[in-house]
Amino acid sequence: MTNDLIASMVLAIWLYLLAGRGGFWRARERDDAIPAGGSWPAITAIIPARDEAECVGETVSSLLRQDYPGEFAVILVDDQSRDATAQVARDAAAALGAADRLTVLSGRALPGGWTGKLWAQHQGVEAAAAVLHPPTYLLLTDADIVYAPGALKGLVARAQSGNYVLTSLMAKLRCETLAERMFIPAFIFFFQMLYPFSWANDPRRGTAAAAGGCMLVRRDALGQAGGMAAIRSALIDDCALAKVLKAQGPIWIGLTENVRSARAYPAIADIRGMVSRTAYAQLRYSPLLLAGTVFGLAITYLAPVALALFAGGLARLLGMLAWLAMAVAFQPTLRFYRLSPLWGLALPAIAAIYMAFTVDSAYQHARGRGGMWKGRAQGNIQDGNIQDNASELR
Repeated sequence: MTNDLIASMVLAIWLYLLAGRGGFWRARERDDAIPAGGSWPAITAIIPARDEAECVGETVSSLLRQDYPGEFAVILVDDQSRDATAQVARDAAAALGAADRLTVLSGRALPGGWTGKLWAQHQGVEAAAAVLHPPTYLLLTDADIVYAPGALKGLVARAQSGNYVLTSLMAKLRCETLAERMFIPAFIFFFQMLYPFSWANDPRRGTAAAAGGCMLVRRDALGQAGGMAAIRSALIDDCALAKVLKAQGPIWIGLTENVRSARAYPAIADIRGMVSRTAYAQLRYSPLLLAGTVFGLAITYLAPVALALFAGGLARLLGMLAWLAMAVAFQPTLRFYRLSPLWGLALPAIAAIYMAFTVDSAYQHARGRGGMWKGRAQGNIQDGNIQDNASELR
C-alpha cells in the first residue's frame, strides 16, 4: 500500500467523522436553552457512595439547595465505606436544616453477578419505591457531582418537554491540572465520537448513551425495563441503562455548565485509572476488538502525523490536511473547557496515550484487577458473571 493510498484513506476517515457521524464534534447538544416548565412531579435522588467522604458533602448540599417547587428527597446508599461518608452526608444535610429530606442506607453485602455501584443503586431504587407515594422520577447521580441551584428544574422541564424516559447531562469534569487539561477534553471528545449525542437523542436510531453522573429517569419506565437488575453486571452502566430505557421511550443527553464533577484527577496515573477501569469492558473483553481498536486509533490519529512529518509529495499534503481536520474537530470541545486551541495539534499524542491506557485495561483484566474502584475489582465479567476480589485486595 503506497503512502498516497494510506494518506487518502486517512483523510477520508476524517472527512467521514466531520460530515457523517452526527456532527458529534460540534458539541451542540447542550442544556443552554431550558424549555418552559409544566408540573413539578416528585423526585428522589439516589447516590451510591463508597469511600466518598471527600466529595459527598458538597454533593448532598448542592442537591438539598435545589430551587425545585415539587417534592424532592435524597437517598444515599453507603456502599460499605471505610471512611466517614455517611456522617459527612448527614452533617451536610443538618447544616442546611434539611436532615428530614436525606435518608442514609447502609448498603448490604455485594451479591454475585452485580457491580458495586449498580447494587447500591438497586437498593436506593427499592427504598424510593417503598414509600406511600413513590416519586415519578429518580435522579441517579454520583457522590462527586455538584448541581447549580436551578439544575433540577431544568432537567425536569426538558424531560417533560420531550416525554423522555431518560434525561442525562454530561457533568462538566474538573479541568485544572496539566493532566486534566491534557486528557479531560479529549475524553469528552472521544465519548461523543463513540456515542454521537444527536444520534442518541434520535428515537429512530439505535445509538443510546447517558452520563452516569446525572441521569433523570422515569421510575415507571425503569421498572418496565427490568430495573437495575437488567444491567446488574455492566461496568459501563450509564450507556447500558440508556440502551434498555431507549427501548421504553425517547432519551436525551447533552453537555452542561450547570452540573459539574468535584472529583480531581491531579496526575496522569489518575486519568489512567479512570480509563483503564472500563476501556476493555467497552471492547467486550475481546482481544480481536482490542487489536482492531489499536489499529484504528493508529490509522486515525497517528498516521496523519507520520505522513505529515516523514512522507513527501501528495501523501504529506493529505497527512497535513487530516491532522488539521482533527485539530479543527477538537476546537468546540476545547472552547467548552476554555482551553487554548493549540491543544488541537496535540490530539494525536493524547490519543496515543489513551491507546496505551486501553491496552493497560486489558492487562489489568488479565491480572484479575479489571474494573478496579475503591479497593474492589469487578472487571472479570464473563457471560454476565462477576468475580469480586475485594477481600483479597484489602
